[in-house]
Amino acid sequence: MIIRIAHLYPDMLNLYGDRGNIIALSHRLKARGIEIQTEKITMGKSFNSDDYDILFIGGGQDFEQDVLLDDLTKGKDAEIKKAVQSGSVILAICGGYQMLGKYYKTYDGKMLPYIGAIDFYTEGKEERMIGNYAYKTKEGIEIVGFENHSGRTYLGNGVEPLGKIISGFGNNGEDGTEGVRFKNTFGTYSHGPVLPKNPEFTDLLISKALENKYGKSDLAPLDNTLESKAKAQVMKLYIKK
Repeated sequence: MIIRIAHLYPDMLNLYGDRGNIIALSHRLKARGIEIQTEKITMGKSFNSDDYDILFIGGGQDFEQDVLLDDLTKGKDAEIKKAVQSGSVILAICGGYQMLGKYYKTYDGKMLPYIGAIDFYTEGKEERMIGNYAYKTKEGIEIVGFENHSGRTYLGNGVEPLGKIISGFGNNGEDGTEGVRFKNTFGTYSHGPVLPKNPEFTDLLISKALENKYGKSDLAPLDNTLESKAKAQVMKLYIKK
């Protein structure tokens, strides 16, 4: 078996070590004897989303997102939307997550039209929402991460959040939601990177990708002792339930 990953804008969207998510996916795939191929999709490089099993988009600041808008509209936006609708596995972090929505309105009123792959939008405020935080998915997976964003994201009617906040701000600090989940697209504000400390979430993404490609996802169990200790330490020191 082989899983192919498209890493979009790795040179520009790598805030707080988001590239570590690729490392975590690679480690858990290889530990199960599954071959992995990762391709970097940079500015000016076209790609066909059908060629990949997982798409990953890291986080960046408002400047990077603004710079990437022109490149997105030269074909990448259509491929990302196609991947979302087809049920391909997508993990998008912070700025990458925001770009999947309709638009980002900065705190000083500038409108950044995004690709509109999913029905949500983001509005910036001067005050940032910063800190270690935790949330729980519908499967009961508790996820810890680090958030640092001025954008407040609001989901459209019928759009499902990735999880419910245990502690922290999440999408907007108002409605108790974090991230977005649509088909097999997962958007989140979790930096850190998020996957190394959350092996259950990593395996959820892997399972979805294997189901799409091979019709089954029987994952051999792995030793999560170190990952679980790291996660427990974050919960103990920083997370208030």
